[in-house]
Amino acid sequence: MISLLCNVFVGIFLIVNIKQGDSLYVFKTKYFDTKLDHFNFLSNATFKLRYLINDTYWSPKSDSPIFFYTGNEGDITVFAQNTGFMWEIAPDFKALIVFAEHRYYGESLPFGNKSREPEHLGYLSSSQALMDYVELIAELKQNKQDNRHPVIVFGGSYGGMLAAWMRMKYPGTVAGAIAASAPIWQFTDMTPCNVYNRVLTSAFSLASRRCSDNIRKSWKAIDNITKTDDGKSWLNNTWRLCKPIKTSQNVSTLKDYLNDMYSNLAMVNYPYPATFLADLPPYPVRAFCENLRYEDLEGTKLLTALFSGVSLYFNYTGKAKCLDYSGAYQQGLDDTLWQYQACTEMVMPMCADGRYDMFEPSEWNLTEYAQNCYKTYKATPQPWLVKNLYGGKNIHTVSNIIFSNGLLDPWSSGGVLRNVSATAQAIIMPDTAHHLDLRSSNPNDPMSVIIARRYYRYIIRYWISQ
Repeated sequence: MISLLCNVFVGIFLIVNIKQGDSLYVFKTKYFDTKLDHFNFLSNATFKLRYLINDTYWSPKSDSPIFFYTGNEGDITVFAQNTGFMWEIAPDFKALIVFAEHRYYGESLPFGNKSREPEHLGYLSSSQALMDYVELIAELKQNKQDNRHPVIVFGGSYGGMLAAWMRMKYPGTVAGAIAASAPIWQFTDMTPCNVYNRVLTSAFSLASRRCSDNIRKSWKAIDNITKTDDGKSWLNNTWRLCKPIKTSQNVSTLKDYLNDMYSNLAMVNYPYPATFLADLPPYPVRAFCENLRYEDLEGTKLLTALFSGVSLYFNYTGKAKCLDYSGAYQQGLDDTLWQYQACTEMVMPMCADGRYDMFEPSEWNLTEYAQNCYKTYKATPQPWLVKNLYGGKNIHTVSNIIFSNGLLDPWSSGGVLRNVSATAQAIIMPDTAHHLDLRSSNPNDPMSVIIARRYYRYIIRYWISQ
């Protein structure tokens, strides 16, 4: 069951720390009493939602805007330190900067240490989180009738989905949204289940066509070598596995690790060094493929070349003693909470055919998926809930949203890649990975990102002038 959930969802929205000197952003930590259930008139229960705020540039007596980050599925302080674009433009707009934490994540725990227990997860949803943000914005404005301070919401990945949905659902609260790498269409009946893995494969094929071909061959090579004890011993020693391969379950776990690795490498395929689980060089996919560019790789020769790339991922600094492939189920975000969301409303079908992608063939089986979700959380997935809540692809009346996507990012598969209305626009960056445009400026940024950020400045000024 863990394998199924992790293959499909874990690693979807990762936290990436970008190494750009020692630039850290300063903020105050505050807490806001928000309702546990915004949709129950008879419930008055509350809990404390954490938010981070910087008012250095803001004048509450003016009409300066509020820049509001819609928190993802993780500790909000990490997103505050890794969304440099907001910090860079805030002085020009004299903006108040706010990073709001998503309920159930970080320190915003409705039931304290028991919040992760299945019986307490019923209030974890995108709808409840959006209402937390609406109420917090009202509190920040002090007067609920005060519309002098236009609110621009920002978000990347799941946070980008929330930013877009917030503008769609609450246009009276939000003047505009920058939704970066937001796969709002990665759902049933909107995006075929095989597109994500095809886009992911293309990122490796761009580095080297033979690289993706060799990765495709590697699955069978792993199966073949683990059929015998001698083969297992060779793999354990050559790949320096912390836990020796002994069973078929060990092999499956190793493959899960590799699947996660390929997704993560593609998402952080940035033009400068970054850290996620371990340090990575600039354009890590290109570096990963360096020894997989050859046509004659088979068997142990292929697996030796593959391990050179795997080593770059888990041991770029040379400090790791062995490869802990059990880390396939130990991501930087809170697995339990995100898997619950994936088992309720964030049901994103994934599959592979092994022909037009570099993965082992795997079908999307909603019945099996639902059984595993119910076994774990006593929850039944609702594959069409997001479509019903937020309009699916029928969003031609929405306005003032930027949907940005980098085509090196596999999550662009479920992103909005064309304009949906006159002012709900798609920004495409062909040479960019996962929400790079929200990061701090870097001398190595591709021109597409530089141009996109310039346009964001222009369109934000237009939105707040309306």
